[in-house]
Amino acid sequence: MVANFNVQLPEGTAQRLLALNLDLNGLVALASIVEWECMIPSEARVISSVYHNRLRKGMLLQADPTVAYALGKGPSRLFYSDLRVDSPYNTYMYEGLPPGAINNPGKRSLEAALNPAQTPYLFFVAQGDGTHAFTSTFNEHLQAKEKLDELRRQDAMQAEAGEQG
Repeated sequence: MVANFNVQLPEGTAQRLLALNLDLNGLVALASIVEWECMIPSEARVISSVYHNRLRKGMLLQADPTVAYALGKGPSRLFYSDLRVDSPYNTYMYEGLPPGAINNPGKRSLEAALNPAQTPYLFFVAQGDGTHAFTSTFNEHLQAKEKLDELRRQDAMQAEAGEQG
């Protein structure tokens, strides 16, 4: 498996790792987060850029998938209480990348982690359809979260109306 993994790495990986200030373990850890977050292939490099930008700025990654992994959950909605789990995989509590991968990332995610898009984004939030709203400021992020919360409220009201109708 390791030999196959090494064969699958894009040419120039060693140079890209140096330029990104990552080691191979960090690359795989980051790619695994991208893998979990990304449902739309065209977003992989943009998602990667958010995490690279946060690492460069010394910000917490605040990656929900790492918390879900620490809790033993699959992809699911997290609650504020979940963010208090004391684990080195909790990127809401601990700086930098988690100590290892949270899944087995595919080639697309590895390439995205090696070649992030050049963006100003520091935040993203799901839009409920598999895509994400990417933002550069915390205020913009809060507005995007409010839109998602409104969608969730509408879905809940429609589901409730369907049950009662």
